[in-house]
Amino acid sequence: MPIRSARPTVPTALASAFALVAASVGLWAGLGGARTAHAAASVPAPDHVVVVVFENHAYSQVIGSSSAPYINSLRTGGANLTASYAETHPSQPNYFALFSGATQGITDDSCYTPGFSSAANLGSELIAAGKTWASYNETLPSAGSTTCSSGNYARKHNPWFGFSNVPTSRARTFAQFPTDYTTLPKVSFVVPNLCSDMHDCSVATGDTWLSNNLSSYATWAKTHNSLLVVTFDEDNRLSGNKIPTVFYGQPVTTGSTSATTYNHYNLLRTIEDMAGLTTHAGNAASAADITGIWTS
Repeated sequence: MPIRSARPTVPTALASAFALVAASVGLWAGLGGARTAHAAASVPAPDHVVVVVFENHAYSQVIGSSSAPYINSLRTGGANLTASYAETHPSQPNYFALFSGATQGITDDSCYTPGFSSAANLGSELIAAGKTWASYNETLPSAGSTTCSSGNYARKHNPWFGFSNVPTSRARTFAQFPTDYTTLPKVSFVVPNLCSDMHDCSVATGDTWLSNNLSSYATWAKTHNSLLVVTFDEDNRLSGNKIPTVFYGQPVTTGSTSATTYNHYNLLRTIEDMAGLTTHAGNAASAADITGIWTS
């Protein structure tokens, strides 16, 4: 009778080796869903995320400033990114980067043709996944209006109109922001007008606007598994494009900070993963989640 070797056969040895390697990186459950499983474990899953975007101010102009007491109260009661950066200048390409993971060829603030792109973006991904999304735009003349400007409203801060795969009806006026926060979409963007967003008016004006209009939501979010994100499109062109980014809500560790370098693509990736999306738009696909500030 031949003596059986104690060594495994080559196929068995390879399978065993692969199992060890795969287990070490969390892949043994299946290569297709591994990335999603890792992402889901690294960030929370809030019921609602509201992102507010302000304009053209550097980190040092807002964080620690006496002109922004409310934003700084969110910082101390929530989390602060001390190395958050925008992508470029001027404003408009940064909004496209934050919403779609790429600037989509936009290089200036001129009024683009509505629906010029069919690229994947946060709105189209959420809709395809059966999840809700909307934007709330101060001084937008009417829901779904694609006008370039109206009074203090400017479409250059509203990238969703650039995509044919996002219904214009999802762009609402800020007056339509619900008072019953349980009816909010899974993900919402809030865009103040040119004065309220600190573009044409002061930091103090924008800070007061935020306090007056979203402090009730922030308080509610703290006890209802929801999140408020306050960020900026770009800096004042004098600070290396370092911008304020603050998180507040129940999933956030109070008083936490992160010194990791993040940008708009990291924020987009984090929101996608918070919503349980299995696809990632543009550069968000290779961006890391924002971590180290969550309660679990």
